[in-house]
Amino acid sequence: MIFNEANTIRDFVRNIIEAKGVHFVPGSDLPRRRDDVLLEAQVKEALIRLNPEIEVDPRLADEVVYQLRAIILSARGSPHPVVANEEFAAWLTGQKSMPFGPQGEHTTVQLIDFENGADASANQWIVSTEVTFGIGRVERRFDIVLWCNGFPVVVGEAKSPVRPAYSWIDAAAQISEDYEVNVPAFFVPNVLNFATEGKDFRYGSVGMPVALWGPWRDESASASAELATVREAVDGVLNPAAVLEFLRYFTVFATDKNHRKIKIIARFQQFQATNLIVERVLHGRVKQGLIWHFQGSGKSLLMVFTALKLRATAGLTNPTVLIVVDRIDLDTQITVTFNASDVPNLVSTDSRKELQELLRVGARKVIITTVHKFGEAPGVLDARDNIILMVDEAHRSQEGDFGRKMRAALPNAFLFGLTGTPINRRDRNTFLWFGSASDDGGYLSRYTFSDSIRDGATLPLHFEPRLSEIHLDEDAINAAFAELADRHELTESDKITLSRRAASIETLIKTDSRISKIAADIAEHFRAKVEPQGLKAQVVVYDKPTCVAYKKELDKLLGPDISTVVMSRDARDPQEWREKYTPDREQLERITARFNDPADPLKILIVTAKLLTGFDAPILYAQYLDKPLKQHNLLQAITRTNRVYPPHKTHGLIVDYLGIFDDVAKAMAFDDKSVQQVISNIAVLRAQLEPAIEAALAFFPGVDRTVGGYEGLIQAQTAIAGDEAKDAFAAAYSVVAQLWETLSPDPILRDHEDDYRWLTSVYESVRPTDVTGRLVWHTLGAKTLELINEHVTVEVPRTDLDTIVLDATIIEDLMTGKRTDVDPVEVEKWITARIAKHVGNPVFVELGKRLNALREKYAHAQQASLEFLKELFQLARDTVAAEKAAAEVPREEQGKAALTDLFESLKGDDTPIIVENVVNEVDNIVRTVRFDGWQDTRDGRRLVQQALRKTLYIKFKIRDNDVFERALAYIREYY
Repeated sequence: MIFNEANTIRDFVRNIIEAKGVHFVPGSDLPRRRDDVLLEAQVKEALIRLNPEIEVDPRLADEVVYQLRAIILSARGSPHPVVANEEFAAWLTGQKSMPFGPQGEHTTVQLIDFENGADASANQWIVSTEVTFGIGRVERRFDIVLWCNGFPVVVGEAKSPVRPAYSWIDAAAQISEDYEVNVPAFFVPNVLNFATEGKDFRYGSVGMPVALWGPWRDESASASAELATVREAVDGVLNPAAVLEFLRYFTVFATDKNHRKIKIIARFQQFQATNLIVERVLHGRVKQGLIWHFQGSGKSLLMVFTALKLRATAGLTNPTVLIVVDRIDLDTQITVTFNASDVPNLVSTDSRKELQELLRVGARKVIITTVHKFGEAPGVLDARDNIILMVDEAHRSQEGDFGRKMRAALPNAFLFGLTGTPINRRDRNTFLWFGSASDDGGYLSRYTFSDSIRDGATLPLHFEPRLSEIHLDEDAINAAFAELADRHELTESDKITLSRRAASIETLIKTDSRISKIAADIAEHFRAKVEPQGLKAQVVVYDKPTCVAYKKELDKLLGPDISTVVMSRDARDPQEWREKYTPDREQLERITARFNDPADPLKILIVTAKLLTGFDAPILYAQYLDKPLKQHNLLQAITRTNRVYPPHKTHGLIVDYLGIFDDVAKAMAFDDKSVQQVISNIAVLRAQLEPAIEAALAFFPGVDRTVGGYEGLIQAQTAIAGDEAKDAFAAAYSVVAQLWETLSPDPILRDHEDDYRWLTSVYESVRPTDVTGRLVWHTLGAKTLELINEHVTVEVPRTDLDTIVLDATIIEDLMTGKRTDVDPVEVEKWITARIAKHVGNPVFVELGKRLNALREKYAHAQQASLEFLKELFQLARDTVAAEKAAAEVPREEQGKAALTDLFESLKGDDTPIIVENVVNEVDNIVRTVRFDGWQDTRDGRRLVQQALRKTLYIKFKIRDNDVFERALAYIREYY
């Protein structure tokens, strides 16, 4: 027996298709001429059968056929007829109309019966072999053609499985580079093409490069080889129902960066995941699911296909589809994808108000939004059950409070999480909040790193370690540091603070000489291994100042046009950065377009955070990684390089300067068993929450938690006054906080939200802060770094300080509840005792008069405690000023002594101890910044103000600008 192309793989595929109820007609027996694209008799028959108006007057079918012929003729002479194919697809999918109504009104023309598409008898299907098509002397013969109602919707090419010189690539190239180019008219009605040599099966769309043709795999089937693999693929792709699904839901036309029309057809993982989502929504029993498709495998397009099918599925009664992302740059990327795909009824929300209004009126649209726009949702916005949310990058902020607000706003919605980097940890667990215990392994659909590489959807990653070494002269550093500490009379705590900060990884990574050496290595590597291939690169560095430092070095080595910095915008950045390196949305689009253009001189992007997610640049080949990243942040970053870019790019390259390869391996390890356990244990975690909250609240017997603000906090702090009580409460609170983070965004948290926020406020008010450490670093940090860098082979260009940014509008939320009064008798006791020490001093006589005035003021109606504190700070300032003038108190003791004496007598049996806490915190600030000239430096003033504001506003809930200003003036004057 002789094995050849015809009697093996070609006939094998034909027989599988024929078994689906498709009629076999040899190409030579088809009712057509050699130059006919359509089987016009069958086209007219379908028009009459599917259109009542044409059934009444069959002559109208000729008018439709005339329109179709004109589209086919328009493709002659233009290789890869994508434009004509898009117009013809609109006719095939029932988007066109003709004036066939009784009064000449337009009625929709149906060419295919989609509603009964799963039934092969609903439409006339034919499979043919050896179909010849030619115009003039140009003629081609197609191995297999699948016809629907007279339209050649599939063309396939088969190569012999017994000839090693041939593969599916040769078959696909014959279609893409020969047939479509030389006889494009035949491919105007085309839905998809396929190629096989009996070992593998690939399919693609008109105009798609061969390298992008994808396989078909049935993930539910066992692994098989050769002809069995092809059988599974033919069953999945070439059955009539699937072909019509591809035509109707799984094909989009878009415009590429070169303004050329392209056709995109779904890969198998997108096709299958979409159908799993739609099936789950139709059944309605399970209302969530997790889709893990590895980075670069097409999640944005998956959402496009899913939105199209959800909106068109009759059983869903015109649903609302929400695409929810967690960052504006992802919003931009996905919006561009949806707009380019021309998805109907699409809206991208610009504000929280717009989103709330769309949901409030029940808008039946595809809505793209960020999860943060749910932050101020006033409860339920839309209780319908035909709302479907697809949450992109589901491992991030959608698991926290924003995610809980979103779920509360749409309580009956379906929720599907899509991620390329799921996280499996107790405090951030994608599987828990999007996965279902009914799904195998916790996933509704899974497409792994190895899957995507196997199928050619993404490229493998290669790691090239180029680690740098830094040598320190520890003895010289220690001696210099001891001298610095003695000169400034540092305490042991101060020494520890400085040494820890100066010895950080940040300091060593950012040294000038190290940046210079690595930049030189990058430039040499880029010139030798990246640029000659026509590919481009990304440099990922520690922070924004380091971005600028690398830019300066690379400009010296490669010239200024080769690279640019892309980083986020911040009002505190130097003006030069804001002008050059912080592009707005339109500027960023221009930069990325230039980067994706192989002819543009921009070849290197220097980044630290931006363009590490949501950035698709197939031309990006090498990533020079000089920033420590972990878990999903690391995966997000390195997979920027794994996009397919034919013909030269075979892999993505990570040049590793910090040794992160082990972290990559850990980040990619996801244990299905542990995933399933986490999902099934949710009931256990829920049961633990209420007892944990009750245990934490037990530390506050008799405390009225309805009292808010400063006075409520006084009561709470009094209940846990001792160190032992504070520590025990902190341990109990940590259990609550961990459970809360694990369970968020579970709706059960709504029942305990008030208790949790109250406990959190109390915990934050007693938790020690490191104000002193930051201020010591501000004072002596630069000197410490300087002495270290004198004894290393590199120098640090600068060190950015940690800063605290407080916004009055944010603090406003912390001030709730009623205020209680302060006992004026206690105030009077202290003032009287203080004045008695200075009998005869005119200044103190004046203070006595003010005391009498206060006594009168408090005689009948007690003043609010906040007002009392305003006057108390003013009185403190005046009292210490008087003592200073009298030279009765040494300057170095004025700080804490003055305030301590001032508040000491207020600590009666029924008086809270918060006064002493305020004194200690303020004195901490004063003593920490006690160096000459701090008042004259902008950074010194800013840090003192931030530290004081945090102490008063956050820790002690004293939200009053007058109190703050008086305290600040006191510090300025005496310290």
